[in-house]
Amino acid sequence: MAITVGIIGLGNMGGGMAATLASKGFDVRGFDPAPAARDAAARKGVKASAERAEVIAAAQVLILSLPKAEHVQAVCLGEQGVLALGQPGLVVVDTTTSTAAMSREVAQALAARGIGFLDAPVSGGPKGAASGTMSMVIGGAAEHLAAAQPVLEAMSGARVHVGDTGAGNVAKIANNLLAAAHLITTAEALSLAARAGVPPERLLEGINAGSGRSAASQVMFPTWVLNGAYDSGFSMALMRKDVGLAQALAEELGAELPLARLVGQLWQASAETLPDGNDFCCIAQRTDAALFGDK
Repeated sequence: MAITVGIIGLGNMGGGMAATLASKGFDVRGFDPAPAARDAAARKGVKASAERAEVIAAAQVLILSLPKAEHVQAVCLGEQGVLALGQPGLVVVDTTTSTAAMSREVAQALAARGIGFLDAPVSGGPKGAASGTMSMVIGGAAEHLAAAQPVLEAMSGARVHVGDTGAGNVAKIANNLLAAAHLITTAEALSLAARAGVPPERLLEGINAGSGRSAASQVMFPTWVLNGAYDSGFSMALMRKDVGLAQALAEELGAELPLARLVGQLWQASAETLPDGNDFCCIAQRTDAALFGDK
C-alpha cells in the first residue's frame, strides 16, 4: 500500500516535492491557499484540496513547505492544525527554514499526541525539488527519521541527520549565511579581476579549479548572474529573512561574529535598491551594477 503523503504549501518548492512524490507512486494530498498552486499540482498527479484539514487528517507523513517559523506554528498548533487533527504515528517533516526554538516547541507539543516531528530544511531550489535531487539537513529523533525515510529518499538526493530537534534549522541557517556571504565575496572578486583586465568567465574557471570555489562560483554566477537571468526561484526577501535568522541566533548565543554581522548589514541595506521580489542573486548588482546588471 502506498504511503499517504500530505504537503502543506504547493509553491515553488512544495509543488515540486509533491509532483516528484506523485510521480514515484506515493498517494500525495496537497493544500495551498492559492487556487493556481492547487491547480498546477493537480495537473501533476497530486490530489489537491481546498481544505487544509483534509490533508492533515489523511496523511501518514506530512511535509510542510512554508515561508516562516510563525506559519509552521500556526499549521501545527493552531486551530484545525496538526495537533488537533493529526493521527498518532504521523510524522511531520518541516522543510521550512525556521528556528530551532520553534521546532522544539512544536515537536514537544506534537509528541503528547504521538506525532513525530523532523526539522528538515532543504537546499537545491525549485529545480532540485522538481527532480528529487535536493539535499536535506535533518534534526529529530532517529525513529521518526526511520519512519519517514522512504518519503525522504524519494524526494531528495542527499540527507544528513545532524542531531536532535532544531539541529536541522541551525545547520540550514549556517549554510545560508555562507551562501549569502559567498555571493558578495565572489561578486567583489570578479569585479576586482574585471577592473584588472581578467574576464569574469575566465576568472571563474580559475577560482573553480582552486581553493576559493563555492556554490556561488560554481553554480550561482554561471547560471543566474553573468547571463543576467536572475531566475533561481529564491528571492531577496527569503535570503534577507535567513540572514536575519543567523543574526538573531548569534545574538541569542552571545556569539561575536563580525563578518557575519557585516554580511547581515549588507543584505539589509540592499533593500534600498533591490525589492523583496527580486532574485537573491541580484545582490551582486550592489557590488558592480555595470558588470552584473540585467543583460
